[in-house]
Amino acid sequence: MKPFTRRTASTAAPAPPTAGLAAAVAPASVEVTPRMLRVGDGYAATLVVTGYPAEVGPAWLEPLLSWPGRLDLALHIDPLPAPIAAKRLRTQRARFESSRRADTEKGKLADPYVEAAADDAADLAGRLARGAAKLFRVGLYLTVHARTETELLDACAQVKAAAASTLIEVQPATWRHLPGWTTTLPLATDSLQMLRTMDTQALAAAFPLASADLPAPLPGDPATNGGVLYGINPDSSGIVWWDRWAQENHNSVVLARSGAGKSYFVKLDVLRNLYSGVVVSIVDPEDEYLRLADAVGGTVVRLGQPGVKINPLDLPVGDTRPDVLTRRGLFLHTFVAVLLGHQPPPTERAALDRAILAAYRSAGITADPATHHRPAPLLADLATTLRADADPAATQLAARLAPWTEGSFSDLFDAPTSTRPEGHLVVWSLRHLPDELRTVGTLLALDSIWRSVDTPGNRRLAVRRLVVVDEAWLLMRDGEGARFLFTMSKAGRKRNSGLSVITQDVADVLGTDLGMAVVSNAATQILLKQAPQAIDAVGDAFGLTVGERRMLLAARTGHGLLVSGSNRTAFESIGSPSEHALATTKPSELLDLDDPDDPDDDGEDL
Repeated sequence: MKPFTRRTASTAAPAPPTAGLAAAVAPASVEVTPRMLRVGDGYAATLVVTGYPAEVGPAWLEPLLSWPGRLDLALHIDPLPAPIAAKRLRTQRARFESSRRADTEKGKLADPYVEAAADDAADLAGRLARGAAKLFRVGLYLTVHARTETELLDACAQVKAAAASTLIEVQPATWRHLPGWTTTLPLATDSLQMLRTMDTQALAAAFPLASADLPAPLPGDPATNGGVLYGINPDSSGIVWWDRWAQENHNSVVLARSGAGKSYFVKLDVLRNLYSGVVVSIVDPEDEYLRLADAVGGTVVRLGQPGVKINPLDLPVGDTRPDVLTRRGLFLHTFVAVLLGHQPPPTERAALDRAILAAYRSAGITADPATHHRPAPLLADLATTLRADADPAATQLAARLAPWTEGSFSDLFDAPTSTRPEGHLVVWSLRHLPDELRTVGTLLALDSIWRSVDTPGNRRLAVRRLVVVDEAWLLMRDGEGARFLFTMSKAGRKRNSGLSVITQDVADVLGTDLGMAVVSNAATQILLKQAPQAIDAVGDAFGLTVGERRMLLAARTGHGLLVSGSNRTAFESIGSPSEHALATTKPSELLDLDDPDDPDDDGEDL
């Protein structure tokens, strides 16, 4: 016979699937004291809500959720079955009625608190019987965190004061701070069981659990690793960090009255995007971005200066697509319409189309990409072709174009393009252009920028590009210019580029269909201080609440509202001392800085 072999079974329990995660995220140590916990390098204390107001309004937890500090709020909800709820409510009503009868028999005056509680219980019993309400057992707990013991005591006092502002009474979980801490962790376990019965209406008023800060990514969503600092939240002292490149489109719109700080905010946004490797092009009507260009080694194109020429008939360099000439002809139709201030009549448009093709043929340029390297005709050549046309409409159109081909405004167009700017930052300065040419200058700058964005091949998709149009009302007041800007806002996302539209003339943007379309195609919307005359239009367009409208009317310089879909938060633009020196436009501060009009202080002037 073979002896039996005895085997000893292992009694070690298998490790739970979350053991590795718990070991990674759990604090190194937890020290328990009667008044607080020491969790790792910080301190924590739990407060239990023991008293509630008699009546609550919508978002009655907002004062606690917006407290400017680290606060974990846990709301444990346990529904009561209808039979149990009805039985407990009958018992409670019987107690109230017994107290009232006892006071009456003894000749005492009725207790107003008992009378109010009895009436509330009777009303709740009626709604419960009709199915209009349900009862829940609710526990509300707050865990306050701080770096030191002294800071924790101060933080707890502030939280108590915030709770008292809404008639909520809180008490510390003395000797029970460890169960209180675990109760506020995302474990769905109530270790304190300090519960209060609430009905559906009171509980629903606590939702949504709103916060003044932007929401964090939902569980399962990838964490964003990009974005730039927009500023701080004045309500919660939290950081407002926003990534325009992670939104459904990369466009933004900034609306504010003059002096509200919109240029300051945009300069900070440009600087911080440059840090991230974004290529930026800026249309600058008032030379506000020249110090910034000088600081980062950017390029400045001064339209209107002697020797600076732009030929609107230039073909895109390196673009070999078969429809290049057709698309250039369409742009020239837009260009002429902006020059004239309106769309020419059909007969003149037909004559213009014939003249465009004839002018390119005269220069030896056809639809064949092999001919596109030849020098392009000038605007004066186009006018000569129009005058040679036997159609009276062509002659009339040539006469209407005379100021820009041979008259007072021809200096910008009377020679081949003098520069093709490149670099990580290009600023198109319009300050030296006369007012009559600023709209045209903006269009030509955007056209040059768009040609750099709309290049064939996949290599362009590897570089993010940001196009900033300051004082966009120059284009928005013109129908064809607004249509060109709208096209850029629609097509930029597919080319990994974003458009930033900045304007102080809200009426020009919100008062037209194209302007509203540009705003609608901006996933990032920035509203700074608004004028009383424009607040109704802004509020209706962006769906602002009464409180948000009041905030924008009374906002200080640099304070505003970030709106993106359902997300909205207040913010204050802040910059480091070096950033502030580049972004400020206050005359008192500019006296201590270099003169921005000095050509020797700018970037590469072209």
